[in-house]
Amino acid sequence: MLRLRAGQRRKLLRWAEKKGCPLTLRRCMAVAKVGQGLSYRAVARELLCSVSTVADAVRRYKQTGRHGLLDRRAGNGRRKVGEPYEAQLKHVLEGTPQDMGWLRTTWTRELLACELERRGLPRVSVTSVGRALERVGASLKRPQPVVLCPWPAPRRARRVWQLKCLAAHATANEPVFYADEMDVHLNPKPGRDWMLSGHRRLLVTPGNNRKGYVAGALESRTGRLSWVKGANKTSDLFIELLHALVQEHPRATRLHVILDNASMHHSQKTRRALAALGGRVVLHFLPPYCPSANKIERVWWDVHAHVTRNHRRADLDSLLGDVDAYLEGRNLHATSHPTLRNGYAPLAA
Repeated sequence: MLRLRAGQRRKLLRWAEKKGCPLTLRRCMAVAKVGQGLSYRAVARELLCSVSTVADAVRRYKQTGRHGLLDRRAGNGRRKVGEPYEAQLKHVLEGTPQDMGWLRTTWTRELLACELERRGLPRVSVTSVGRALERVGASLKRPQPVVLCPWPAPRRARRVWQLKCLAAHATANEPVFYADEMDVHLNPKPGRDWMLSGHRRLLVTPGNNRKGYVAGALESRTGRLSWVKGANKTSDLFIELLHALVQEHPRATRLHVILDNASMHHSQKTRRALAALGGRVVLHFLPPYCPSANKIERVWWDVHAHVTRNHRRADLDSLLGDVDAYLEGRNLHATSHPTLRNGYAPLAA
């Protein structure tokens, strides 16, 4: 049996608090309570630990005194995963496994441990690599597919700046629009959603995919969107959008449209339609493969996030109707997050 006087117990606990180690403190508390006369089982219930933990603490105290209650990992030497390790981990994550001679295309924790060991750092467990990834702020993400613009960077930046200036100086007499087309798939694209633990929501797909197309133009001054729909993504769809813009702005002397380099925007049919409009519509082309410079791309992203992703429509007409409802609500409330219920009335707070 272990018996400790009240002064011994207080002195032991003050010493443990100065060490600043929660495990050492728990061992000292276990010894103090056993020294007070409590059983191992009663102490384990109070400290929310196992009986073997209490017994081990008492045994160590009897053998070597209070210094036997210290965390034995303190003598392991320097930490394996410290600032140098995390700095190298950041450097490795800037590249791909193939850049460093591995056959795999994506990083795993096991592969990161092997690569860092090959660089002369200590071998650590997969769990340690996971904690290091969390400390450096790394997380699993999907890569973003992009096509690089073939233009030199100065030329691309100069053209984007010119179009920004054009939009900044837009007037009611000469409005500026950002135009683009969007594909609407009947087969829904899966997206993340909140679900209860153990429950995974099913997304039933029609099987045979069908597509509809929406051509839109976003006015730079007001943020109002004009759009038309079609069964095919052709010059006819784009020409229909141009006629819709002319009809919606009958008093404008000239309409400026900023758009990408899709073939339908350059076709002979489109050129003839522009000539028939008497020069009222002027097209301004972005550098190739620069979707981030076209502000209507954000609208299409919102449409997919609110309407088409994870949708449960069985036919394309209903899905396109939802797209119409969302865009009408967006124009009505001048926001990218309209509700589609109750005549687009905002939800009560």
